Amino acid sequence: MDISAWIQSVRDALPGFSIAGLPTEFTMLGFAIVLGLFQLLIAARVGNSQRGIQWNVGARDAAPPPVSALAGRLERAFRNFMETFPFFAAAVLTTHAMNRFSWLTLVGSQVYLVARVVYLPLYAAGVPVIRTIVWLIGTIGLILVLAALFVNGA
Repeated sequence: MDISAWIQSVRDALPGFSIAGLPTEFTMLGFAIVLGLFQLLIAARVGNSQRGIQWNVGARDAAPPPVSALAGRLERAFRNFMETFPFFAAAVLTTHAMNRFSWLTLVGSQVYLVARVVYLPLYAAGVPVIRTIVWLIGTIGLILVLAALFVNGA
């Protein structure tokens, strides 16, 4: 068995989740987009409901009024998501363009998404150490996707 056939057999054996026949990596990218939009909407809803309508529709030139700890954590969780998501999206799109989808991208994209989903309630609840570990796991998923660009035949 040549290396390409072995890689394909490993990829076929690994669990993957896809919608509408898309590769798993694109499905995970789509779900990550939905997650980001959800985080944006929930953070905005909770924060803006506390800041009031005048601030919400105003120019927002002044510092924003203070919000509850939960609203602040939701906003920070969204900003944190936005710090990693562009790299994840670029990595998935680039590995596809370079025809480098492999077990690394399959596993990495799923690890990234699951970790980001778990991260949100942990951050919202103010859980300190476990949240950081989950963030690290998500980052490892992102690194796996990136690694596929540099590992030929992975």
